[in-house]
This record gives sequence, C-alpha cells and structure tokens, in this order.
Amino acid sequence: MERQAGRNKTLALTLSTARLMAVYGRLFDRYGPQHWWPADTPFEVMVGAVLTQNTAWSNVEKAIHNLKAVEALKLESLLALPGDRLAMLIRPAGYYNIKRKRLQSLCRFLQQNPALEQLDTQALRERLLSVHGIGPETADDILLYAFERPVFVIDAYTRRLFGRLGWIADDCGYETLRGGFETALASDAALFNEYHALIVKHVKVHCSKRPLCDNCPLVELCAYPDDQLASGISAVKT
Repeated sequence: MERQAGRNKTLALTLSTARLMAVYGRLFDRYGPQHWWPADTPFEVMVGAVLTQNTAWSNVEKAIHNLKAVEALKLESLLALPGDRLAMLIRPAGYYNIKRKRLQSLCRFLQQNPALEQLDTQALRERLLSVHGIGPETADDILLYAFERPVFVIDAYTRRLFGRLGWIADDCGYETLRGGFETALASDAALFNEYHALIVKHVKVHCSKRPLCDNCPLVELCAYPDDQLASGISAVKT
C-alpha cells in the first residue's frame, strides 16, 4: 500500500499541468488540429473503437468501407447481418470472429439502452465496461469521441510517448494513468480529444518503435535521447 501511494504521488508530481500543457502546445504548434475521430456518426465511432483493438487504423478503414458499401453501418442494419457475413466484412481489421461477437454484443446493448446519453459519465462508463469485449481503453474511446465526455484515453501510444519522456513507469495501471492525466488537466472533452489525436500523430511521425529524434518537437523535454546516450557510453566502457 505504501509503495502504491508513493508511486501515485510521484505520478501526480510528474504529470503536472505545466508539463502536460507544454507537450500539448508543442504538438499542436507542429501538427495543428487533427479533426478526430475520423467518423461520420457516433455509432461509427463505436464500431471503429471495437475494430481498432489490436490493429492499425488503416485496417479498420477497410472494414468500415466494407460495412458502408452494404449500408450496414447503422445499428439495426448491423444487427440484421448474419454472423458469418459480418465477420467477412470486418475481416481486414483482424480477429474478425472475435470482433464480430464484440460488435454484436455492443449493438444489442445499444438497442436495449436507447437513453445512454442521459447517464452521467461514471455511470455510462460502468455500463460500457459491462459489455462483452469492451475494456477500459475502448470504453474511453467511446465516451470521449462518441459521447463527448471528458475522459482521457490511455493507449499504447500514450504509454510509449510519456514513458520515453520519463514521466510514467512501465507498470503504471490504466486507471492510475487515466486519473493522473485527468487530475492534471482541465476537464475538457475538446482538449482531451485533441491531445489524444496529437499523441497518435506524433508517435506515428517521430516516436515509433525506432524513434526519429531529429527535429522532434519534444526533444528538449525528453529523457530518451539522454538514456540512449548513457547506454551507449556504458556499452563502450564495458
């Protein structure tokens, strides 16, 4: 318990408002507004949030195109599709049999709960998490981008970027990280929307698995180049 309390205190100090807004400002100045989420309707956002699990967005776009081509990107239309037909349509997104079941579960949930927007954010999040195949990240994607609620999405890109900055530990739990960001930042859905989109953009451009640190807008804030230099010096001495 003491170790966890110490970790939370360190996280709170590291994810300060000034630090997080400095990152946001530099990313926004470099890349500009991202106009996320790339979808035409809230329902399309929800479908995309399920399909993007464990796959690249380019693959999701292909699956979304397939659904649109047969006019199945509506709640009732998607529910009416036979399971094997739905699986083939979303095949480009990978894990298509698993995701078919998750989409069907989500659609049945939405059909049975038509007034979800009337729930407060915490209650809505709990309801979403009760749906088969909807974990914290997917639920928060839906809350932020479909329902426009002020929740900060923690994905692999967020962990990679802020881990390399040296501001979060690898073993920080999802809720600890989400709470850290939401405590440090103003409760603003538009800000969270743009911030998450900018993180995704930056990681794709500069902070990939093999980072491109040259001309990175965050290099002055980042611990990664120094860590790599220190590792290199240690290797030479060894």
